[in-house]
Amino acid sequence: MGELRMTQLIDTYGRKHRNLRVSLTDRCSLRCTYCMPHDFAAWIPNEDLLTTDELLMIIEVGVNQGIDEVRLTGGEPLLRPDIVEIVERIAGLSNAPQLTLTTNGLRLKELAQPLAKAGLSRINISLDTLSRERFKTLTYRDRFNDVIEGLAAAKSAGLSPIKVNTVLLQGINDDEAPALLDWALENDYVLRFIEQMPLDAGGIWDRATMVSADQIFKELSLKYTLTPVDGRGSSPAEEFYVNGTASTVGIIGSVTRPFCGACDRLRLTSDGQLRSCLFSITETDVRKVLRDVDLDDSAKRAEIAARFQKTVISKLPGHGINDPSFIAPPRPMSAIGG
Repeated sequence: MGELRMTQLIDTYGRKHRNLRVSLTDRCSLRCTYCMPHDFAAWIPNEDLLTTDELLMIIEVGVNQGIDEVRLTGGEPLLRPDIVEIVERIAGLSNAPQLTLTTNGLRLKELAQPLAKAGLSRINISLDTLSRERFKTLTYRDRFNDVIEGLAAAKSAGLSPIKVNTVLLQGINDDEAPALLDWALENDYVLRFIEQMPLDAGGIWDRATMVSADQIFKELSLKYTLTPVDGRGSSPAEEFYVNGTASTVGIIGSVTRPFCGACDRLRLTSDGQLRSCLFSITETDVRKVLRDVDLDDSAKRAEIAARFQKTVISKLPGHGINDPSFIAPPRPMSAIGG
């Protein structure tokens, strides 16, 4: 393993990769309209999903090549029955990475405390509206109160900062930006608005109706003075101080303000495919290595390390959404990992 530690994940454009986003499942307990149709059922077969031991081997190999942050995603990662064990085992690795998680919050009331105790350090929770009725319209589930209780549980468990991810949709919740920021500031949550991306399983994304980063900034600026935060680094969010205070709001303009030049992220799907980009149309199969009965663990680790390198070297300079030749990936967001 010493040799692997000497290797860094640097692509041909000089970007050093330190962040691995790990999807634990493509299943979800909500049906957000910008992600999947309400009757979606094209799930990845259970036998194709990585086991916990398989996940840990891949993550450990990544950590030994310079990965220092792991974000657990889905689908909905809290649907994974062994989620607390997964967090505990990642936190127990030598040179353990910073461990974060993105969730819809439905199971946080019961799981926030065990996750924090197991080693989770930060959490992102998705919430697109402050209206219970709108929540039902957006998600096809009457679970708004569960999210609010989950947020409170995360705060009580000491997870900090608590980031809230919001997608605004024209004609549904695009009038809520100021109210959402009022609420976030009042509750000491860090709000981040995210442009809707062309990754929904239903294929409803339309650039012409997408609520853009410029629109969000303009709407917020009617009520707040927003001052740019210096030193963005590899963060996907442009952050702004609110009214001269230390409180911030973020805007992630994945479509109209791409941040590919500083990207340090790789992705692992729940069925064991490494991806260099959320919008990549190619993948590197590591599940095949893990399940090769002719390889011992040492050989598997070496080959997985080689496939990390292959994935990084193949990374393009940008996602190309704004190029006329752009082709959306065949997988929806739920199958790639948020």
